[in-house]
Amino acid sequence: MIVTLIVACEVGFWVLLAAGLVLRYPARMPRLGAAVLLLEPLLEVVLLVVTTIDLRNGAEPDWKHGLAAMYIGFTVGYGHYTIKRIDGWVAHRFAGGPPPVKPPRYGMARARYEGLLWLRTVLAAAVALVLLQLAIWYVGDAGSTESLTAWQLNAARVAGIHGVIALTYTLWPKKPLL
Repeated sequence: MIVTLIVACEVGFWVLLAAGLVLRYPARMPRLGAAVLLLEPLLEVVLLVVTTIDLRNGAEPDWKHGLAAMYIGFTVGYGHYTIKRIDGWVAHRFAGGPPPVKPPRYGMARARYEGLLWLRTVLAAAVALVLLQLAIWYVGDAGSTESLTAWQLNAARVAGIHGVIALTYTLWPKKPLL
């Protein structure tokens, strides 16, 4: 049930995003479109509540609960960024707005950009780590929370790998081809 809800939340994210942008631009109802876009976080609240209820009802903590925490963390870290980027593209493409700013391709500007993306990943991992730790404390049985602890390690690993990748842009800045 949790996996189905995660998939439903992901589909809901894109449906709400599309509906909000259609209302904002082609339908020329920017306030209603913004209101629909503001419904996005409710999906994560529903996922969090259902996951908590599932654990409260005695479900064995497993990979599905860890995946739910990672999904919520990712949405906190990257959700607004994703919506803003897509909104800028749609405004340009369909409403005559300015072209969206492209990420820098070279040098220290690219390194800064990658560093900021890494900070989003750190935020996502931190949210997932906190949610997983709360779930571990909530369940209380150390023997049955091993999968949640493994997900904590995965969240830290993802942030660490992304950090190394971002660091490479600083150590070896990409240069334009001549």
